[in-house]
Amino acid sequence: MTAEVSFPIRSALGTRTVTVSYERRGSGEPLLLLHGIGHHRQAWDPVIGILATERDVIAVDLPGFGRSPALPDGLPYDLRTVVPALASLCERLGVDRPHVAGNSLGGLIALDLGREKLVRSVTALSPAGFWTEAEWRYAVGTLRAMRQGARLMPLPLIERLSRSAAGRAALTSTIYARPGRRPAEAVVAETLALRGATGFEATLAAGRGLRFTDDVPEVPVSIAWGTRDRLLLRRQGVRAKRIIPGARLVRLPGCGHVPMNDDPALVARVILDTGRP
Repeated sequence: MTAEVSFPIRSALGTRTVTVSYERRGSGEPLLLLHGIGHHRQAWDPVIGILATERDVIAVDLPGFGRSPALPDGLPYDLRTVVPALASLCERLGVDRPHVAGNSLGGLIALDLGREKLVRSVTALSPAGFWTEAEWRYAVGTLRAMRQGARLMPLPLIERLSRSAAGRAALTSTIYARPGRRPAEAVVAETLALRGATGFEATLAAGRGLRFTDDVPEVPVSIAWGTRDRLLLRRQGVRAKRIIPGARLVRLPGCGHVPMNDDPALVARVILDTGRP
């Protein structure tokens, strides 16, 4: 089921209404899925069917990305806004302390949800927030170049490139280790999602200098990193493990920055194992 829901959140500017688009599928304990910057909830399509056999899966378009509208004027795209917004979303959907899995930006948000004890377990796939200043600059420069490329290419060119493995590699090899596996229509859709992401620049600005420096106690945490991640290099996973010593650090062989496409079975297993007693 694909749907949209609106709910109020409190801020320094008063109460504002946030609208979020999401897909819900499956049954069992609830599982919230959070994508990375410039992406959309369809990033989870390769694994959502597997996860839905054991979980009530809620894949979210973060505010300002995918089909979710931008945040109301004046609300920053930072953890202090997005984390309470997701907590309000869960309350609106009747979900109490879901498991959560997030990739990149979504992984950082997932860890903060865990730190606030709003979730039952956390799986963070190549999470943001464990970079050095130089690594942050590299990631931001790469993301901006990807977005600029998406904005400059006319739709017929994007569609033509998506029809061949070489073209899909040209469009998406920064985030996928195996871009040829991505369906052509998915590559077109995510390129357009990157081009149209209204929250992109504000999210980058909110992340400048951001570091995740707190432990996440009393919540099961898995941090997984692809061995072929070209955006956030896997040594950042070692830093994450030092900061969250109780976390399970998992190596994802042959996977890129968005590993759900590269090895769906492995990624689904990591997520499900994190949430098991």
